[in-house]
Amino acid sequence: MYSQEEIDSAIEAGVLNQETAQALREHVEGLRKLSNEDEPFRLIVGFNDVFVVIACLLLLGAVCVLGASLSPWVGAVATAGASWGLGECFVRRRRMALPAVVLSLAFLGAVAFLGGALLGAFAVVAFHAGKEGQTAATSLGMAIGAVLAAWWHWRRFRTPITVAAGTGAVLGVILFLLIPLIKDYWPVFLFVAGCGTFALAMAWDARDMARTGYQSDVAFWLHLLAAPLLVHPVFNLVGLMTATEIHVGQALAVLVLYLLIALCSLAIDRRALMVSALGYVLYTLSAWINQSRFISDSFALTALVMSTALLTLSMFWHPCRVAVMRLLPRWLARRLPA
Repeated sequence: MYSQEEIDSAIEAGVLNQETAQALREHVEGLRKLSNEDEPFRLIVGFNDVFVVIACLLLLGAVCVLGASLSPWVGAVATAGASWGLGECFVRRRRMALPAVVLSLAFLGAVAFLGGALLGAFAVVAFHAGKEGQTAATSLGMAIGAVLAAWWHWRRFRTPITVAAGTGAVLGVILFLLIPLIKDYWPVFLFVAGCGTFALAMAWDARDMARTGYQSDVAFWLHLLAAPLLVHPVFNLVGLMTATEIHVGQALAVLVLYLLIALCSLAIDRRALMVSALGYVLYTLSAWINQSRFISDSFALTALVMSTALLTLSMFWHPCRVAVMRLLPRWLARRLPA
């Protein structure tokens, strides 16, 4: 990447003429606009990333099995240690994105297992807990272990997915502690948790409005976590989770909700919400068409209509987003990606 000052210096040195320099600027600007429109997601640079991931999975699997043959604890410790060591090479030094995701999840999983096993055993030895008590302690230990592992891993490697994994673990701890109080109100908790995660994702997005750095990748994974937490309670409110039949009012409500989700996705320039809600729309419309007996293969018809609409939106995403941004207040539009 060349700065404007370096291009101007090349013009003064006679390496580039004005026309070529201007064409270069316009070309780079066009690439940046295309990149932003396509919601850049840096995961695979080349097939070497896939090659390294396959080798890492084989190594971690072998280490885990060999260690577990001695003791499950040994297998978990060995897996965590191997994940960390591989991360030093392929994440910290070579900055490979796909191996970073796999190795961070492997480390978090191994430490979560250790935390669950440790707290579960402690509950049995110290408090003579029964099966239910041991299960509860194990679940809490796994969540706490995942939180600590995510914090530790983030401090060392700065892997974008680690923030989302740690956030999910924190929500798991809170959910576990509040289960007796929210037993009948869990959709409300999920929605509040989704709002908090969404706000955190937007905060990370605000740090990288051009979406060229790792902050945008962190926001991507947080949006991916927030989407189901937000979408499921909203559609549960419509009655889809308990309905035996889909009525016209429910079908229309689902379509209106999906339209609002699409508008929100356009405004923030993220597609995760639409993807999470797609399954509910397909189920609702196909069930309603099937009940109405308009056509025998209702799911295929629904999939055809929805896929056509989504592909059309994908082709005209940028013009649609410009139209949505014009409808927003200026103070809000300034805080969203350009």
